[in-house]
Amino acid sequence: MRNTLLSLPRSGKRLVALLFDSIAIIFCLWMAFYIRLSMVDSFTRYYPAFIIAIAVTLPFLVKMGLYRAVLRYMGSDSLIVIFKACSYAAICLMLAGFLSGQAHLPRSIPFIYWLLLLPTMIISRYLIRSWLLEESIADIFPEFFPRRERHSRRGVPVAIYGAGAAGVQVMSALDKGIEYQPVAFLDDKKDNAGRAIQGRRIYRPLSFEQMVQETGVQEVLLAIPSASRQRRMEIVHTLEQHGLPIRTIPAMADLASGRMKMQEIQPVDIGDVLGRDEVEPRQELLEKCITGKVVMVTGAGGSIGSELCRQILKKKPLCLVLYEHSEFSLYSVEQDLIKTQKSTNDCKAVQLAAVLGSVNNPDRLIETLRRFAVNTVYHAAAYKHVPIVEQNIEEGLRNNTLGTLYTAQAAIVAQVERFVLISTDKAVRPTNVMGASKRLAEMALQGLADERSVNLFHSDRFGFRPETKIPVNTCFTMVRFGNVLGSSGSVIPAFREQIRVGGPVTVTHPDINRYFMTIPEAALLVIQAGAMASGGEVFVLDMGKPVKIANLAKRMINLSGLTLKDESNPEGDIEIVYTGLRPGEKLYEELLIGDNVTGTSHPKISMAMESKELWSNYRLALETVFEVARNGRFTDLRNLLSSCVNGFNPTSDVVDWMDQSRQAESKPERGVLNYH
Repeated sequence: MRNTLLSLPRSGKRLVALLFDSIAIIFCLWMAFYIRLSMVDSFTRYYPAFIIAIAVTLPFLVKMGLYRAVLRYMGSDSLIVIFKACSYAAICLMLAGFLSGQAHLPRSIPFIYWLLLLPTMIISRYLIRSWLLEESIADIFPEFFPRRERHSRRGVPVAIYGAGAAGVQVMSALDKGIEYQPVAFLDDKKDNAGRAIQGRRIYRPLSFEQMVQETGVQEVLLAIPSASRQRRMEIVHTLEQHGLPIRTIPAMADLASGRMKMQEIQPVDIGDVLGRDEVEPRQELLEKCITGKVVMVTGAGGSIGSELCRQILKKKPLCLVLYEHSEFSLYSVEQDLIKTQKSTNDCKAVQLAAVLGSVNNPDRLIETLRRFAVNTVYHAAAYKHVPIVEQNIEEGLRNNTLGTLYTAQAAIVAQVERFVLISTDKAVRPTNVMGASKRLAEMALQGLADERSVNLFHSDRFGFRPETKIPVNTCFTMVRFGNVLGSSGSVIPAFREQIRVGGPVTVTHPDINRYFMTIPEAALLVIQAGAMASGGEVFVLDMGKPVKIANLAKRMINLSGLTLKDESNPEGDIEIVYTGLRPGEKLYEELLIGDNVTGTSHPKISMAMESKELWSNYRLALETVFEVARNGRFTDLRNLLSSCVNGFNPTSDVVDWMDQSRQAESKPERGVLNYH
């Protein structure tokens, strides 16, 4: 029964409380008459008083906010509210009795009613709270029981930022565990300063040092679910200056239902430091290419691909095809989506198809697109780690460029309506093969978009003769953006792990900077940009301001409650070590090749007007690129890429493993490779 009550929606809980209080009011008034008149049947003529009692008492209880409070987290402050409400109700009962013709109502009845109703309302509420939370009297009235004695063996003393409903829920949940001991609140509302919630004083942020001295706080927990991202950034910036670890509780919805677990308390999301308030997505754009259609995501198990799948699932496609080369990644994303379907009724009707396949297998691509009659393709499959692609040049080109081209041509053959390429800022004036391979992929789609019919590249692999022209009815577009927070290989999880083990934190260069965006925001903008396309556009997402990686590392150290170890502070906790730029790495990234950019109907999406290569010319150039790559002539390949890709300027020597192996074999010290 306890779990049934806890699982009721807020409106259901309020209704239960109103029914209970109505019964309590009738009972207390009945007892008042019985005490005053000593006989039950002699006051039946006073039945209008019962109606009046309910009519005046319940509105006062509602007006005083008693039904807005979360019963499980009511403290001693609620005594005052109940006292006032019952007092006003008793006075109004007396006045209403006179005004309604009940002038002969015994004058002592309202007073006796008040004496009975007040303890009934108070005791019943605290008994129910005690039953729901399995609390003792000491937990209910902490003001009268010293916390030092009760919690002498408890966990880390923490302050909760946010003295609202969420903060009180966090406090009560923590009181049930042993990991944390809530000892104070922080809140920026002036009216709250100096007050106490169940014995914990509320401090203003300006009194942070005073709070630490008086309570011994060692960590701060954020409980501000309604705050905007900008406001959270401001709060984090204020708190991190004091050098204490800052943590957050992401699943605030679980607090209201009593399902919060201690393992949900995590270090503050770095997105609260780097992010920005997201623009409300336009639903018509999100639904245009998804709702009621068959959608396929290549690279469905990757960081962006999996998030695209989550967002697509919410828009109820007819079928969602997960196309992925890695069996483990495919299984993981499929299970995640199945779990989402089970918890969300709206998504249960969506068919999920987990398809193992490579983007370099035209037969598998065409069969998948045709069998499922795919309408929209989001192509997220790509190798994205710069050093790895630099060391595996041919495979990088084969996957990123040829894989994109094969998937696009398969879409043409299968008459897919729309094809959206997920591109990268590294494709702009690239200094590495990964960026060049993505720019070549963009150029392929730009070339195909301008043709009504094409001779396919490697047409024999698609079952066509070289001279056969295939009509192009697919709308091709691409979306370009920078780094996403929390993706595999991102600096943020790497920094977090380095800080966890005590450092050092490694940064390649003091001046290196990058753009950052959250994965959900990027996925939503990709879907909206793809829906705007008419063919051949390069959409660019607004990434905000670039972030200096060294400063990011310093802030993450501070947010962990540690200090930076450097020349000015040799006794610090964590040192930052600069390791030098990796092969192909740029100091800064760009999003635009030229200056010709126009806005769109979406404030976070722009459209770049860039020069395009004729499909016939591109096709011939690509033949040469892959012939040179297959022969392992990587120095020649770089020169060739420089002529094909605008602004390609490699910044390091060739470090491909196969190339190094061939060079080692030609030397006397045969077989010796430089692994560093």
